[in-house]
Amino acid sequence: MRSPKTPRSLLAVGLAAVVSASLLGPAGPTQASQTKPASVPSAHLDLGAQDLPETRTEKTLAPGVTLTQIHRGAADSSLFWTAEVAIPSGSPDPDAPKSALSSQSAAEAVAAKLATAGVVARVEQVVSPQLADAGGLLGYRVRAGHFTVKADGSALIAQIKAAGYSSSVIYTGWDGDAGTIGQTRGPWNLDVITIDPKQYHGELSASFGPDLEAPETTSQLAAAQYAVAGVNAGFFVFDPTAGAPGDPAGVGVYGGKTLREPVGDRPGLILDGAANRTSIQRLTWAGSLSADGANVPLTGINRAPGLIRNCGEKGDQPTELPQQDVTCTNPDELVAFTPEFGAKSPTGAGLEAVLDSHGTVTSVTDSRGTAVPAGGHTVQATGTGIAQLRGVAHIGQKLRVNVDTVGEDGKRLPTTKDTSVVNGGPMLVKDGKEDVTARQDGMVHQNDSNSFYYGWVHKRNPRTFAGTDAQGRTMLVTADGRSTSSLGLSLKEEAGVAQSLGMIQAMNLDGGGSTTAVAQGAVVNTPSGTSERPVGDAILVLPTRTDSEAARRP
Repeated sequence: MRSPKTPRSLLAVGLAAVVSASLLGPAGPTQASQTKPASVPSAHLDLGAQDLPETRTEKTLAPGVTLTQIHRGAADSSLFWTAEVAIPSGSPDPDAPKSALSSQSAAEAVAAKLATAGVVARVEQVVSPQLADAGGLLGYRVRAGHFTVKADGSALIAQIKAAGYSSSVIYTGWDGDAGTIGQTRGPWNLDVITIDPKQYHGELSASFGPDLEAPETTSQLAAAQYAVAGVNAGFFVFDPTAGAPGDPAGVGVYGGKTLREPVGDRPGLILDGAANRTSIQRLTWAGSLSADGANVPLTGINRAPGLIRNCGEKGDQPTELPQQDVTCTNPDELVAFTPEFGAKSPTGAGLEAVLDSHGTVTSVTDSRGTAVPAGGHTVQATGTGIAQLRGVAHIGQKLRVNVDTVGEDGKRLPTTKDTSVVNGGPMLVKDGKEDVTARQDGMVHQNDSNSFYYGWVHKRNPRTFAGTDAQGRTMLVTADGRSTSSLGLSLKEEAGVAQSLGMIQAMNLDGGGSTTAVAQGAVVNTPSGTSERPVGDAILVLPTRTDSEAARRP
């Protein structure tokens, strides 16, 4: 179990010197950022038009840890608010969702019907920048109106509704259309936390708080550990109907212990706290129960049986492939639980075996939901898993729970008490080159008219990402978004920013309303929600033991 979640003042470590510089000049096109020497960061971000002003303010948080706040661009008079129409699906399924995108003929038909209702609508082709395994023509959208402020679109929204369609007012600065992202003038606000392992003597770590199933804010997680700085980390369960809120939706290793299995082979950010270095690998896992020579495979660890957020596991329905923000199901599960999950394992029908700290089975019950013994496990079974669990779980006998995270080499990932792994995706940069694997990592959904891709990959959103440069330094980056004062990043832009910061390896973490950066006890970015969102886990820059003990003194 991690430190208590009661917020306390963070350790104010480091120097007060602040260096500011106003930078002008070309950022360079995306192709140039892919071919320039990876070890040499650009003087300017590869973001928007080439001639944008850029200001960087750097502050030392602790020896070897800096916070660089970057403001790029300025208000762009060419951007405006407009109504985007939700186009009904052409599927015979009455429950098929509406989409912002459709075929050209369907979009033109909607625009024509709106015209008869007195709404002048336009049909726009949407072409997305090419990524490693996705991109190109996404479809056609229907938009109407041109407003200086969002509130001015209310009357048009009502008029569109009266014509039989739903719509929302969006800002054109959030578009990530190919051919325009290199011309946008901003603005953007980013926070970059850089950790130099040659100078920093604290510890890079990840924390989920007192238990996995209860989300907490990044600032709460940082305060509980007296962190010098930190950012939100991996994807997590947000909706109770998708599992236990706060539970990682992908790999989670904390203190060297695997507490949540990976999604397919999506990338994980591996934190070596002993050396203060990070790496990125595509990870899988191996889980099983063993007793008296019998070996039964586990389907998961520390998650609600039958609900697999982001999918990507054998037996998942409707797909065994990763699918971002989709909850797959599996009626036949064997899921192990550790005390870190929470006060009680999930309740429901099925079978549950309780194992004490020595691995001895102390009870087997025909229902699910009980406390997990300190140092022990419980194992829950549903569907065909019930017979499997009955075959190996006998009261008074030993039952071993085997759970290992597996690296790209097919071998068990070496871990110590100083190892953490957080989930994310897709990849952004590999070996110094752009490598945005949106399709492989589940950001391309089937049969949804590219609607999810349009909103999640193509459009600009708040983003959190992490990576390393050629000098072995770790960078934790947040980019504010969903406002007119900071547009956010598309995944294409995110990769370009990572390269221009000098990263040779980089991956995307959870973003949107989760995006939060904390330094010296304060939230330093501007989260997109009305308040800071509770999250599943956070990456923390922990102080040295001596500094941490000093902070605890009255």
